[in-house]
Amino acid sequence: MLHPVGPLPAAVYWRRRLLVLVLLLAVLGGGGWLAFAALDGTGGTTPTATAAATSEVAAASTEPPALARVLPSLAGVQTPTPAPEPSAEPAPAPAAATPAPGGPCTDEMVGLEVRAPGSAPVGDKPTFELVVTNVSPVPCVRVLDAGLQEVLLVDSAGNRVWGSNDCFPGTSSDTRTLAPGESVAFPLVWGGLTSEPSCTAARTTPAPGQYALRGRLDTEVSPDVPFTLT
Repeated sequence: MLHPVGPLPAAVYWRRRLLVLVLLLAVLGGGGWLAFAALDGTGGTTPTATAAATSEVAAASTEPPALARVLPSLAGVQTPTPAPEPSAEPAPAPAAATPAPGGPCTDEMVGLEVRAPGSAPVGDKPTFELVVTNVSPVPCVRVLDAGLQEVLLVDSAGNRVWGSNDCFPGTSSDTRTLAPGESVAFPLVWGGLTSEPSCTAARTTPAPGQYALRGRLDTEVSPDVPFTLT
């Protein structure tokens, strides 16, 4: 045994024996380690591996469930405040009805004005005109009787000084169909004296100053027109 015999050099045989010995020791050592692990009950798990496994289990127990990670909690969801409903818009005003052609001329369909010189000397006899105009888009009928026409002279305080129907009221029957934009003028002459409706008071000459002329056709009244007595 100690002196190998063969055609090869002795060193070759010694190396083969050494290799077999190493393999035998490795097999014996592995079997002993397995027996120790079985007796210890750890199954070969090191303390470090055991601690790592314990940490992973603890971490897994603290994580939220998978459904909670996908769907947020209702407590954290903010419900949007609904926008206020728009207030109902007011209904449009009904359009004014167009007057029927050939119907009566209402006050809204008639324009009334007094035309006069801007001034006149005291005691003079100026001529005034009462002008009626159809301001509607259709022909209409208006009663223009002389008894419905009147021109007034008032002072700066609004007091009545003279009226065209006070002492010489007109009488006539005059109903006309006025075309759109048509005007009718009724002239009258002022005698230059004061008057009142009953025409019983003494009539005098108004003093120089600022006055105003105002026209009337039944229920329609014109704007005041400045008039000066000099």
